[in-house]
Amino acid sequence: MQAARPATKPSKQRKMLYQAPNHIRHRLLAAHLSPQLRVTHIVKSLSVRSGDTVRVMRGDHKGFEGKISRVNLKKYRIYVEGLTREKVDGTTISVPVHPSKVLITNLNLDDKWRKKILDRKKEAHKKPKKVAEKPKAKLEEKPPELVEKVVEEEKVVEEEKAVIEEKLPVEEKPVTEKKPAKKRVTRGKGKAVKETVPEKAEAKVEEPKKQVKRKPKTEKKALKRKTAKKTEERGE
Repeated sequence: MQAARPATKPSKQRKMLYQAPNHIRHRLLAAHLSPQLRVTHIVKSLSVRSGDTVRVMRGDHKGFEGKISRVNLKKYRIYVEGLTREKVDGTTISVPVHPSKVLITNLNLDDKWRKKILDRKKEAHKKPKKVAEKPKAKLEEKPPELVEKVVEEEKVVEEEKAVIEEKLPVEEKPVTEKKPAKKRVTRGKGKAVKETVPEKAEAKVEEPKKQVKRKPKTEKKALKRKTAKKTEERGE
């Protein structure tokens, strides 16, 4: 059988509330216990029943305390003795309260089944949670003769390395002296500013300039005369 998944859509969540069976409705009608009851019974919350004394913690009737007279499983509401209001026509009606807005100050333990529920929850809290321990791997004990041999071999290897390092010549690197950089003075509008110029500046190679051939100038006067003659001839 496939396990039921919790609904994520609000419409489906409302549908589950309205269509829930009675054994689930009793669980939903749960309220927190007072700090004193929590210490004695070692339980944080418990489903509400008629006969429990209750204190209202939210809403217009905050701080009101009384016994539960009736529990409405269909509408998920409880009714407290003395908590009433007047209608417009003058009649008084009891005010419904949701159990989540209520704190239980005294429990009604007339029912033996309710006592068993509290005892079962106490035992569940007292029992420590067992954590499965991983089996430890058994270490193989080596004989002392093998251990001594391994230690001796390591010592011999270290001595050989030390001898080889002593024989190798140490190469000394030549020390190069750095020359100070030359200073160049640049004069602007304000004070003279000193700029450092690197000693080794790359010499720029001067490339020979290309000679550009110039075209001979045409005589404008001779052209003007020729054009003037042609116009005169056409006019004649």
